[in-house]
Amino acid sequence: MNKVILIGRITRDPEVKLTANQTQIVNFTIACDRRFKDQNGERQADFINCVAWRQTAAFIGKYFRKGSKMAVTGSIQTRTYEDQSGQKKYVTEVLVEDVEFVDSKGSNEGGNTNYNSKPQETYNQPAQGSAAAAAPTAPKTQIDDSDSGFGGGDVELPFEL
Repeated sequence: MNKVILIGRITRDPEVKLTANQTQIVNFTIACDRRFKDQNGERQADFINCVAWRQTAAFIGKYFRKGSKMAVTGSIQTRTYEDQSGQKKYVTEVLVEDVEFVDSKGSNEGGNTNYNSKPQETYNQPAQGSAAAAAPTAPKTQIDDSDSGFGGGDVELPFEL
């Protein structure tokens, strides 16, 4: 099994690029704090390289900025390539399958995150009579995505952004 779960802060604004086949891709690094402090009482961090494709790349590029805290799930991927001088290079990175917000809208210290556009997912209501349906929920919010570039229509979320 190859499964990775990371929580950390993105180290720079993500820049979505297009491949020759017009597929969206974003490479980014997240800083994940280590669990324990070092000998000097300071917390260390690991800087993990990540890559996301297609709608996940577009979502990251649209909603996350430098300093945004995110949760990433995916798998570790290794690859090799030759650089311009013919040297073989080895790369280990996380192939992102899913990403979630960890910060609240107002707590992002990294900059101007715009949460007013359509997310890629549609959130479904729990089944009638289930325990989840009986739980208290926040009011539903309509999001206008007319300028998002991902198609028309509103998405109804079961929580308030």
